Amino acid sequence: MADSSVEIIEGCRLPVLRKNQENEDEWPLAEILSVKELPGRKLYYVHYIDFNKRLDEWVTPDRLDMKKLQFPKKEAKTPPKNGLPGSRPGSPERDVRKSLDLSVQSASAPSRGKTLPTPKRKAESVSLASQVSAVTPVSSLPSSADESQASVFPALRDSSFSITPREEHQPLAALTTNGSTRRLIPPQPGRKRKTCGGTDEMVKVFQNNSPRCSSIYLPPGEDSQDSSDGIPSAPRMTGSLVSDRSHDDIVTRMKNIDCIELGRHRLKPWYFSPYPQELTGLPILYLCEYCLKYLKSLKCLQRHLTKCNLRHPPGNEIYRKGTISFFEIDGRKNKAYSQNLCLLAKCFLDHKTLYYDTDPFLFYVMTEYDSKGFHIVGYFSKEKESTEDYNVACILTLPPYQRRGYGKLLIEFSYELSKVEGKTGTPEKPLSDLGLLSYRSYWTQTILEILMNLKPDNGERPQITINEISEITSVKKEDVISTLQYLNLINYYKGQYILTLSEDIVEGHERAMQKRHLRIDPKCLHFTPKDWSKRGKW
Repeated sequence: MADSSVEIIEGCRLPVLRKNQENEDEWPLAEILSVKELPGRKLYYVHYIDFNKRLDEWVTPDRLDMKKLQFPKKEAKTPPKNGLPGSRPGSPERDVRKSLDLSVQSASAPSRGKTLPTPKRKAESVSLASQVSAVTPVSSLPSSADESQASVFPALRDSSFSITPREEHQPLAALTTNGSTRRLIPPQPGRKRKTCGGTDEMVKVFQNNSPRCSSIYLPPGEDSQDSSDGIPSAPRMTGSLVSDRSHDDIVTRMKNIDCIELGRHRLKPWYFSPYPQELTGLPILYLCEYCLKYLKSLKCLQRHLTKCNLRHPPGNEIYRKGTISFFEIDGRKNKAYSQNLCLLAKCFLDHKTLYYDTDPFLFYVMTEYDSKGFHIVGYFSKEKESTEDYNVACILTLPPYQRRGYGKLLIEFSYELSKVEGKTGTPEKPLSDLGLLSYRSYWTQTILEILMNLKPDNGERPQITINEISEITSVKKEDVISTLQYLNLINYYKGQYILTLSEDIVEGHERAMQKRHLRIDPKCLHFTPKDWSKRGKW
């Protein structure tokens, strides 16, 4: 219960009453982000520490535990660093400049006025340093590799691979937060080091205690020297729609839309979205479910529907099976729709930002058809030209359709497009928590489906390479390897690497596939990829 004698200000921390998933009372620690005064009462906007921002909410004073109130600590204007005043921890370049200034200011310095060249840094490393979020550590930093591995997949540290006592046999790569991989130990000159890296490494796969027991042997491939398929040093944080978290402020940390009415659904936004300021105070924001135009009242929406001729998203319908359709929308040709779609998606995506320049993107909108028209279910966007082999920039299933298999359907469709294009693809990083779970589940089911359908060859265990798995599925090799490691399937046995499928994994996969009713039928896809490198086609 709040004590009226104590004034609660922004930045205070205290336990706040909320209901957990079991509908039981709990008192997690929360931070006060804003205070709103209404006639006769106050409301407090709280962020639950160590909880996702989607749970942030306005609470009444009776839900606050004033006995454990913590006031914000006063931060020094110039916190000391190395005994000297400074505004914030400096980057290596800034440290060099500061040390240079100190040497110039020193009375005993013989080289007064001399300048030293500052170290030249790559543009990518600068953008990574400025844009990486706390949730997703950069995998390219050697000092934080173990931390990033433990923070996202804590079980990995305990489930080590079974490797022979010979120390030179090391696992290929370490999982990073976003499913990419990177070599743990570089090969040392003058010493032969056998790694499970090679996507073409000879590997066998066993299914334990199963009549279908098979060992999949991975023979050498042909493109092991292809440097273009090398493991990336780090996910590209400067990608098309990755949010720059360094500019977060109190405004963007708070939800600004209370409720959105989209067709027959009312949605509660999870995050901030930059809708016009005059619309943020409305109890309900109305959206046309066909063109996604936002309106301030139901009367305005009804008047708009009499003029709006759309009954499906603009663009080309490239897939239809049953009631499910996919439309391809060019961000340059349908700019208004694309911008409205991004505004809606930002309500449910925290790791992405909104760019009004939608020209470089294609949007693939999944709809469900009924007698009234094609209703949006979800979408994903992709760059027309991606130097990083990204086949998805943003992906979202709207909340009313979540946990019904539509998310995997969107992912499967993105890989079907990659198959038609003759490429392997990977989603743009960082993934949200729900996105990571969906992709991990899809990769697991897709790879296990291939491994379990392999047939023995001449009485011997079937053979397959990582390259072949990647070519069949269009899943990038790094994602294939990271998934196998995440499932702890890779082991070293009698001089070669094997993949061991236990009964639990086999049974779990079969149960999961029985529940997966929605699948993409490649025969229903009518898609011709374009060569976007020719600017005239934009």
